[in-house]
Amino acid sequence: MAEVFKLGIAANNNQPIKEVNSIEVLANKGVVGDRHFHDFNDPYSQLSLIESENIDEYNVKFGLDIPYVDFRRNIVTKGIQLNDLIGKKFKIGKVELEGVELCRPCRHLTEMLDQKNILKEFMRKGGLRCEIKSSSSIKIGDKINILY
Repeated sequence: MAEVFKLGIAANNNQPIKEVNSIEVLANKGVVGDRHFHDFNDPYSQLSLIESENIDEYNVKFGLDIPYVDFRRNIVTKGIQLNDLIGKKFKIGKVELEGVELCRPCRHLTEMLDQKNILKEFMRKGGLRCEIKSSSSIKIGDKINILY
């Protein structure tokens, strides 16, 4: 069953991600308290997700133990393939979202994790950017359901 596994936010750019048990999201703005929260926010910057399974695979392949939230996405999922959600509407708990594009790994992540192979290894595994369609809270364990 698809669900929220971990949650994280950072108040400012270049800060470590703080692991939390729940987040508040506001439609068209983002995650309250996060570095990307803005009025009339670009849909590509509102919320980001990544699959825990992709992080596990990377850690096993390279003998590492990088914490999930260090991959700098707001939500770490379990049990769902996020690439399949581009252009689809889905719910996490009570929050309605729309997948807008893949989250490509960036040079900044490579530097933060001190891993030169991040760009190559996460090219189509870096997660999903989402537009927030409704406001509510998201907590660890919330179920993820595809609407259409």
